[in-house]
Amino acid sequence: MAQLNKDYNRDAVIIRTSIIGIFANIFLAAFKAMVGIMSNSIAIVLDAVNNLSDAMSSVITIVGTKLAGKQPDKKHPMGYGRVEYISATIIAVIVLYAGVTSFTESMKKIIHPEAADYSTTALIIVAAGVVVKIILGRYVKSIGEKVKSDSLIASGSDATMDSIISASTLVAAVIYMFTGLSLEAWLGAVISVIIIKAGFDILKDTISQILGERVEASFSKAIKMTVASFPEIQGAYDLILHAYGPDTYMGSVHIEVPDTMNAVEIDRLMRDIQHKVYNEHKVILEGISIYSTNTKDDKTQAMLHKTREIVMSRDHVLQMHGFYVDEARKNINFDVIIDFAIKNREKIFEEIENEVHKAFPEYTLEITMDSDISD
Repeated sequence: MAQLNKDYNRDAVIIRTSIIGIFANIFLAAFKAMVGIMSNSIAIVLDAVNNLSDAMSSVITIVGTKLAGKQPDKKHPMGYGRVEYISATIIAVIVLYAGVTSFTESMKKIIHPEAADYSTTALIIVAAGVVVKIILGRYVKSIGEKVKSDSLIASGSDATMDSIISASTLVAAVIYMFTGLSLEAWLGAVISVIIIKAGFDILKDTISQILGERVEASFSKAIKMTVASFPEIQGAYDLILHAYGPDTYMGSVHIEVPDTMNAVEIDRLMRDIQHKVYNEHKVILEGISIYSTNTKDDKTQAMLHKTREIVMSRDHVLQMHGFYVDEARKNINFDVIIDFAIKNREKIFEEIENEVHKAFPEYTLEITMDSDISD
């Protein structure tokens, strides 16, 4: 994952982009409202209302960004970064409200139709609005993706959708002027449904992030590679990351190290890992757990290979790690990751446990079924 430059002020970029969106949408809303009222076009009036909702979304983005930038305190020691998820949710609710209101008005016009009266000037204004919305949508979304702002991405996607809606309004007006066939109210209903769907999509995405999504594969793999880059480490597993806002992660990881290392060596290694991961990925690893690996005899290596053969022969087993044989206690320890897509994960786990026990009946098994949390 690309890291932000030290001179790069993410909040300032989001606020500046949002202000541009506010002025552009207010400008478009004013002209479209005037054209819609003068031409008695419900579709154009609804398009203007939609522009106003976009302006309000940009205001919420600014407020959310300001709140998210607050310094951590005793009550919220991890900061306020997750406020951005809340602001994106509010934007989704506004979009949904605009869609439902538009649909209601359109249905009234379908039941009690009124003829529209377009002029060339009105159509030119609507066409100009389409161009502005296309440019604005692409600009806002690209900035949102660059700075990882869900609110900006949502606003940009909404603006792109608006350009399609405005273009549809323009086509309906041209059809009416040349054929006398009025599609105004019906188009308004279609536009409303599109707006409602966009609102649901934004809401679904933000709720998913609030619940906690799987970390991007390239990001988690890069962190594990950084951890495993130390010569003492034989593997990095079970990486768990918690997001406290865009680019703000805290997590934990398991590492495999030789059973010959002492506490001082492990302590030094863990500190070095934490510093390197933070410097390269801006991730705080608060927890680093240790898996000890056998290095003192060939018997345990043979047991490892036999166990791995049993475990990995099963379909849908993604990984086995943390293998250690405690001869003093006669224990075999290891973890297994089974694909979430399989409903009978417990059955596969039980089969593995039974077969490994048959292979080594004199040992007690301590097997953990890990969750497939990160790639």
